[in-house]
Amino acid sequence: MTIMLRVLLYILLVTGLAACGFKLRGQVSELPFKHIYITAPAGMTIGSDLERVISTHTQARVVKKIEKSEAVIQVVYAIREKRILSLSEGGKVREFELIYRVTARLLDSHNTELAPLREIRLTRILPYLDAQELAKAAEEEMLYKDMQKDAVQQILRQVTAVTAG
Repeated sequence: MTIMLRVLLYILLVTGLAACGFKLRGQVSELPFKHIYITAPAGMTIGSDLERVISTHTQARVVKKIEKSEAVIQVVYAIREKRILSLSEGGKVREFELIYRVTARLLDSHNTELAPLREIRLTRILPYLDAQELAKAAEEEMLYKDMQKDAVQQILRQVTAVTAG
Protein backbone atom coordinates (compact mmCIF):
# COMPACT_ATOMS: atom_id res chain seq x y z
CA MET A 1 0.00 0.00 0.00
CA THR A 2 2.78 2.47 0.86
CA ILE A 3 4.55 1.80 -2.47
CA MET A 4 1.35 2.62 -4.34
CA LEU A 5 0.98 5.82 -2.31
CA ARG A 6 4.58 6.84 -3.09
CA VAL A 7 4.08 6.22 -6.80
CA LEU A 8 0.89 8.28 -6.74
CA LEU A 9 2.63 11.15 -4.93
CA TYR A 10 5.51 11.03 -7.43
CA ILE A 11 3.10 11.17 -10.36
CA LEU A 12 1.25 14.10 -8.78
CA LEU A 13 4.54 15.96 -8.21
CA VAL A 14 5.72 15.47 -11.80
CA THR A 15 2.32 16.41 -13.19
CA GLY A 16 2.19 19.52 -11.00
CA LEU A 17 5.64 20.67 -12.14
CA ALA A 18 4.78 20.11 -15.80
CA ALA A 19 1.43 21.90 -15.45
CA CYS A 20 2.93 25.01 -13.89
CA GLY A 21 5.36 25.49 -16.80
CA PHE A 22 8.47 24.34 -14.97
CA LYS A 23 11.49 23.90 -17.23
CA LEU A 24 15.07 23.03 -16.50
CA ARG A 25 17.50 25.91 -16.68
CA GLY A 26 18.79 26.42 -20.20
CA GLN A 27 15.75 24.98 -21.96
CA VAL A 28 14.29 27.31 -24.56
CA SER A 29 10.66 27.30 -25.61
CA GLU A 30 9.84 27.31 -29.28
CA LEU A 31 9.91 30.82 -30.72
CA PRO A 32 6.81 32.24 -32.44
CA PHE A 33 8.90 33.20 -35.50
CA LYS A 34 10.48 31.01 -38.19
CA HIS A 35 13.15 33.48 -39.38
CA ILE A 36 14.97 35.86 -37.02
CA TYR A 37 17.59 38.51 -37.67
CA ILE A 38 19.91 39.50 -34.82
CA THR A 39 21.67 42.82 -34.51
CA ALA A 40 24.12 43.61 -31.72
CA PRO A 41 26.90 46.16 -31.16
CA ALA A 42 30.23 45.32 -32.74
CA GLY A 43 32.62 43.54 -30.42
CA MET A 44 29.85 42.14 -28.22
CA THR A 45 29.57 38.36 -28.09
CA ILE A 46 25.94 38.38 -26.96
CA GLY A 47 24.79 38.48 -30.59
CA SER A 48 26.66 35.30 -31.45
CA ASP A 49 25.42 33.67 -28.22
CA LEU A 50 21.81 34.48 -29.18
CA GLU A 51 22.40 33.08 -32.66
CA ARG A 52 23.94 29.88 -31.29
CA VAL A 53 21.14 29.23 -28.79
CA ILE A 54 18.40 29.91 -31.35
CA SER A 55 20.07 27.69 -33.96
CA THR A 56 20.69 24.77 -31.61
CA HIS A 57 17.62 24.81 -29.34
CA THR A 58 14.75 25.97 -31.56
CA GLN A 59 13.41 25.34 -35.02
CA ALA A 60 13.76 29.02 -35.92
CA ARG A 61 16.49 30.03 -38.34
CA VAL A 62 18.77 33.01 -37.91
CA VAL A 63 18.96 34.84 -41.24
CA LYS A 64 21.73 37.14 -42.48
CA LYS A 65 19.42 39.63 -44.25
CA ILE A 66 16.79 41.64 -42.43
CA GLU A 67 14.43 41.44 -45.45
CA LYS A 68 14.12 37.66 -45.02
CA SER A 69 13.20 37.85 -41.33
CA GLU A 70 9.87 37.90 -39.54
CA ALA A 71 11.41 39.45 -36.42
CA VAL A 72 14.54 41.32 -35.41
CA ILE A 73 16.18 40.97 -32.01
CA GLN A 74 18.01 44.25 -31.53
CA VAL A 75 20.56 44.32 -28.73
CA VAL A 76 21.14 48.03 -28.12
CA TYR A 77 23.96 47.65 -25.61
CA ALA A 78 25.59 45.20 -23.24
CA ILE A 79 27.68 46.75 -20.47
CA ARG A 80 29.90 45.21 -17.82
CA GLU A 81 30.32 47.16 -14.59
CA LYS A 82 32.32 46.51 -11.46
CA ARG A 83 32.03 48.35 -8.17
CA ILE A 84 33.44 47.95 -4.71
CA LEU A 85 30.91 46.40 -2.38
CA SER A 86 32.88 46.23 0.87
CA LEU A 87 36.27 47.18 2.31
CA SER A 88 38.35 45.70 5.12
CA GLU A 89 39.39 47.72 8.16
CA GLY A 90 42.69 48.42 6.42
CA GLY A 91 40.94 49.86 3.36
CA LYS A 92 41.48 46.84 1.11
CA VAL A 93 38.71 45.54 -1.10
CA ARG A 94 36.88 42.50 0.29
CA GLU A 95 34.08 42.16 -2.25
CA PHE A 96 33.17 43.48 -5.66
CA GLU A 97 29.72 43.66 -7.18
CA LEU A 98 29.74 42.64 -10.84
CA ILE A 99 26.91 44.08 -12.91
CA TYR A 100 25.92 43.08 -16.44
CA ARG A 101 23.31 45.24 -18.16
CA VAL A 102 21.75 44.42 -21.52
CA THR A 103 19.11 46.39 -23.33
CA ALA A 104 17.21 44.70 -26.15
CA ARG A 105 13.96 44.95 -28.03
CA LEU A 106 12.02 43.00 -30.62
CA LEU A 107 11.05 44.51 -33.97
CA ASP A 108 9.39 43.16 -37.07
CA SER A 109 11.17 43.38 -40.44
CA HIS A 110 9.65 46.86 -41.03
CA ASN A 111 11.06 48.27 -37.74
CA THR A 112 7.69 48.20 -35.99
CA GLU A 113 8.22 47.50 -32.30
CA LEU A 114 6.80 44.14 -31.18
CA ALA A 115 8.30 44.26 -27.69
CA PRO A 116 9.52 47.51 -26.11
CA LEU A 117 13.07 48.41 -25.17
CA ARG A 118 13.83 46.58 -21.94
CA GLU A 119 16.89 46.49 -19.74
CA ILE A 120 18.04 43.27 -18.12
CA ARG A 121 20.29 43.84 -15.11
CA LEU A 122 22.16 40.95 -13.55
CA THR A 123 24.48 41.10 -10.54
CA ARG A 124 26.94 38.76 -8.86
CA ILE A 125 29.13 39.15 -5.78
CA LEU A 126 32.85 38.45 -6.16
CA PRO A 127 34.78 37.95 -2.90
CA TYR A 128 38.30 39.28 -3.37
CA LEU A 129 41.74 38.55 -1.90
CA ASP A 130 44.95 40.20 -3.13
CA ALA A 131 46.81 36.89 -2.81
CA GLN A 132 44.47 35.26 -5.35
CA GLU A 133 44.48 38.00 -7.99
CA LEU A 134 44.92 35.76 -11.06
CA ALA A 135 42.32 33.26 -9.88
CA LYS A 136 39.86 36.06 -9.11
CA ALA A 137 40.36 37.55 -12.59
CA ALA A 138 39.45 34.18 -14.12
CA GLU A 139 36.47 33.85 -11.77
CA GLU A 140 35.31 37.35 -12.69
CA GLU A 141 35.37 36.48 -16.41
CA MET A 142 33.48 33.25 -15.70
CA LEU A 143 30.81 35.16 -13.75
CA TYR A 144 30.38 37.68 -16.60
CA LYS A 145 29.98 34.82 -19.10
CA ASP A 146 27.40 33.20 -16.82
CA MET A 147 25.48 36.49 -16.57
CA GLN A 148 25.55 36.80 -20.36
CA LYS A 149 24.08 33.30 -20.71
CA ASP A 150 21.33 34.27 -18.26
CA ALA A 151 20.65 37.45 -20.25
CA VAL A 152 20.35 35.44 -23.49
CA GLN A 153 17.81 33.14 -21.80
CA GLN A 154 15.80 36.14 -20.54
CA ILE A 155 15.79 37.78 -23.98
CA LEU A 156 14.54 34.55 -25.56
CA ARG A 157 11.81 34.18 -22.92
CA GLN A 158 10.65 37.71 -23.81
CA VAL A 159 10.63 36.82 -27.52
CA THR A 160 8.65 33.65 -26.75
CA ALA A 161 6.03 35.71 -24.92
CA VAL A 162 5.31 37.77 -28.06
CA THR A 163 2.77 36.21 -30.39
CA ALA A 164 3.59 36.21 -34.08
CA GLY A 165 1.32 38.48 -36.12
